[in-house]
Amino acid sequence: MANIRFTSAAKTNIARALLGATILGTAFGAHMTSATAADKQPIDTVAGTATVADHAERSREAKAGVTAGEVLALAKSQVGITENAAGGGTKFQRWYANSQRAAETIARDGGSRADYLNAAWCAMFVSWVGDQTGARSQIGWDAWTVAHAKWFQANHRFGTEAKPGAIVYFSWSGSKDLNDIKHVGFVEKDNGDGTISTVEGNTGNGKVEERVRPKSQVVGYGYPQYRS
Repeated sequence: MANIRFTSAAKTNIARALLGATILGTAFGAHMTSATAADKQPIDTVAGTATVADHAERSREAKAGVTAGEVLALAKSQVGITENAAGGGTKFQRWYANSQRAAETIARDGGSRADYLNAAWCAMFVSWVGDQTGARSQIGWDAWTVAHAKWFQANHRFGTEAKPGAIVYFSWSGSKDLNDIKHVGFVEKDNGDGTISTVEGNTGNGKVEERVRPKSQVVGYGYPQYRS
């Protein structure tokens, strides 16, 4: 896949490039394919139609119509789904490859829709859960973990506290630099012993699994605005 970027526990970045307002401005996309307009209020549009600051203000106003518990319940219900020998075959990859968001990230990163079918899918899993629960406007959709994390940061919803339902970003080296993010998942809980419990896609041997991770590997957390 020409110039495209993915990160995941079981796969490495295919390429790296400079990140600017274009990536931040398209982290969520403007096109809705499911759920209600209220739940799916578009935070971001294709670059050039609004500023990152405008999107940040809108994201603070919009809230997901679901709770963190409901999002985690769907994520956990997918535990056991596994990729095929080629690293593909999951519904998360198929969904993303056929989405409007794929067209936007292809314009950003290069490649084609078919390339997503066997690509690292940890971020696609997170994106799929957001879409299926009607929380896409808060969880977002992207195949590149770095762009996803930087959107939360630009919207002042990125931090260091492990909260249930937060999006957690990992760097196996222990780096706190967002550019070093390698993997993403959902926080289930802070275990209070220096570890967190998570739900992740494309982990272990290419599966959806519940994991326990040391906080030392966490770059930070993105905070969707869930319904209380």
